[in-house]
Amino acid sequence: MTVDMRTVDLLETEPPSGRVRFSVLGPLVVEAGGRSVRLGSLKQRQVLALLLCRANSPVSVDLLTDTLWQGEPPRTARKNLQVYMSGLRKLLGDETGHDRLGHHLSGYQLQVAPDELDVVRFEALARAGRAAAARGESALAARLLGQALDLRRGQPLLGLCCSEPLQAEAERLDARYLAAYEDWAEAQLELGDVQAVTDGIGELVERHPLRERLQAARMSALHRSGRRTEALSAYDVLRQLLARELGLAPSPPLEALYRSILQDGPQPFRGSAPGSGRTLLPPDAADFTGHRAQVRELTEALRGGRGQVAVLVGPAGVGKTALATHVAHRLREDFPDGRLLVNLRSDDGTPRGWTSVLAELLQVTGLTGRVPELPGQAAAVWRGWLADRRVLLVLDDAPDESAVRALLPGSWAGAAIVTSRTQLAGLAPVHRVEVPPYSDEEALELLGRIIGGDRVRSDPDAARQIVAASGLLPLAVRVSGLRLAVLRHLPLAEYAARLADPGTVLDELAVGDIAVRPRLETGWRDLTEAGRRALLRLGRLPLALPFTLQDAAAALGCGLSAALRELEFLIDTGAVTSPAAEVTAHAVLYALPRLTQVYARERALAAESLPAGELR
Repeated sequence: MTVDMRTVDLLETEPPSGRVRFSVLGPLVVEAGGRSVRLGSLKQRQVLALLLCRANSPVSVDLLTDTLWQGEPPRTARKNLQVYMSGLRKLLGDETGHDRLGHHLSGYQLQVAPDELDVVRFEALARAGRAAAARGESALAARLLGQALDLRRGQPLLGLCCSEPLQAEAERLDARYLAAYEDWAEAQLELGDVQAVTDGIGELVERHPLRERLQAARMSALHRSGRRTEALSAYDVLRQLLARELGLAPSPPLEALYRSILQDGPQPFRGSAPGSGRTLLPPDAADFTGHRAQVRELTEALRGGRGQVAVLVGPAGVGKTALATHVAHRLREDFPDGRLLVNLRSDDGTPRGWTSVLAELLQVTGLTGRVPELPGQAAAVWRGWLADRRVLLVLDDAPDESAVRALLPGSWAGAAIVTSRTQLAGLAPVHRVEVPPYSDEEALELLGRIIGGDRVRSDPDAARQIVAASGLLPLAVRVSGLRLAVLRHLPLAEYAARLADPGTVLDELAVGDIAVRPRLETGWRDLTEAGRRALLRLGRLPLALPFTLQDAAAALGCGLSAALRELEFLIDTGAVTSPAAEVTAHAVLYALPRLTQVYARERALAAESLPAGELR
């Protein structure tokens, strides 16, 4: 990570006084032309606060609604939200000269320039300070980090944290501040300025007594200022607290610092723990193709960590894991403490218990020797270790929300990518990214990379039929390409004909140990019995064609309201898709992914030979 001096000069230059300024590192404040702007009612201020915390990124209507009404919205919630947005749009438009607040398919988005929002400036200064520290430029690092810390004016979002999403945002802002303070304290100690550290660190240690980097900086500062007894006493207090609260001993780096103080020769503490900096990711696909918008959105959302959680949602085989892995490799410099991927399902697709996943994470990070036996305490150890570190955690193929919650701290310095076929609607706040199937061009590009562009161009019509019959799913296109790469003698048109037959397409989409059918079977097992019955009936509709609510009701043999509930359930599980744009329930067109519908027809044939109630 490098930052040139021109960038440093820009960061250290105060924004022009005439510009609008937004502040969330303390009470919510908006200033324009040096005057404070009246922000309206509490709920309008809460909306603005959340939009600023997610500045330049879409914020979903569901998350905004949950922020305002904590899961109990009135019938007029959407109308009320529009009123608040209209008020903010008028207020911000009048004060800044342009319309900052836009409405997108995925929600509302507030545009803010980098020099207008204090938290953006804070992150830029902190990032530059850490880069300077990594180069050994301690004086520059301390100066930049100190300027970042000076931007804080009190408790973030003071008076607005009466809902879970805003409380979570405030905790994230607190975690960023603490991480920057720890970086600043270590830089000051490198410079020998122990008084600057001892003056303010005591209060933070009292509020966060289990943060080892804070404790270590305090111990080093106390010892270097001639207060060795106090430094040793601070360690003893922490040791007892860890034993009482978590059943743990202090980490090896802190123990080493303690021993060096005992010997009257302190060494720098680097806050590293076993497993720091480890990369446990699958290799990035050399032929990774497409999903450019999702790569860009995910990279921007996760850059710098700050406790951000991104959920990749899409049907089986759509390329969620490949996308998450690709982005994790791109973000190497943003997560110097490590990047880890763990699968939340076993090889057969059944969900793993969170204690099994936890044991794997503790093992790969080297924490197993310091973990209590009780699962709840072990989880607390993992979350405590993770909280202080800029780690990117990839939780792959999450079956439900509970599998994710147990593994993530409430606030932390890193970030997480969660992949799932279901929407995981109970996780909030998260940055949800829908992963669609390929476009025709993306699918053909991947096919060409595997079998050769000349072969694709030799019969472009057959190539298009192959990717269409593969449902434009990256996994299915890849399997088709791998089969054709082996079967060099097979004409594309002949293989396209095989895939066009619904009775054989899933048999054809298998090569070596890679196959599409097992992924579809996992989705089937995840459904309730009622969901399976609904999917069987919808599978009888014309193959791969959109259908209306009325079509669904006729296939399901029920009324429109009941059919709508069934469809919404199947949408949540990823079995049915619908357009992202808002339309009325009676006008929307739904779709079953082609291969999901083929699999449902297979299950329907199998079910005809089973006793009633045995749809397994």
